[in-house]
Amino acid sequence: MEHKQSEVVLFGTWASSFSGRVKIAPKLKGIQYEYVEEDLVNKSQMLLSYNPVHKQVPVLVHRGKPIAESRVILEYIDENWSKTPNLLPKDPYERAKIRFWAKYYDEKIIPGIYSIIWSKGKDREKAIEDLSELVKVFEEGMKRDFEEDPPFFIDGSLSFLGIVVSSYACTYEAFHEAVTTVLIPEKNPAFFSWVHDLKGHPLIKETLPHHDKLVTRLKHLQA
Repeated sequence: MEHKQSEVVLFGTWASSFSGRVKIAPKLKGIQYEYVEEDLVNKSQMLLSYNPVHKQVPVLVHRGKPIAESRVILEYIDENWSKTPNLLPKDPYERAKIRFWAKYYDEKIIPGIYSIIWSKGKDREKAIEDLSELVKVFEEGMKRDFEEDPPFFIDGSLSFLGIVVSSYACTYEAFHEAVTTVLIPEKNPAFFSWVHDLKGHPLIKETLPHHDKLVTRLKHLQA
């Protein structure tokens, strides 16, 4: 019952990039929160009660009320704690475009990464090519939908899309060591450059999983 006494509680797990992205937003806005590390093999009854549908992390609990799904949580944080920096722009159309590409990233690119982990031989080679094509669509979309730079930052601060993309993408070095090389500058130069810039942000550095620990986990997923 101790967790209910905190106004803001985040249930997550160290290896989850979805959990990692939710850690960033409160830090940006100066929100104090309690973090609860979950063992997804032996999930707590509290987590199951807060997220009975998916039974997964992350879950943000604000004054006893749970919010699940990382993108939903990010939007909730931005709307409920309206103090700057803002994660999303004020213009409704710009917000809609950003939501579209964040959804694309989560539903196309991240599953493409997992396809590589779970495949071998020729199937893995095809999965790598497929991922490169998915990333190319993202690159072209950024250039088409946003006249200047991709909206990974707003007024110099990390944005909603920057936080979303940094998850998984900024752990590519662990992925390359544990699985295979997939983020190739020659194939997706724009995306590689964007990820390099995001990876240098202090809050992203702070919230990324430990490299060696993640390498071990990724190797285990292939076993």
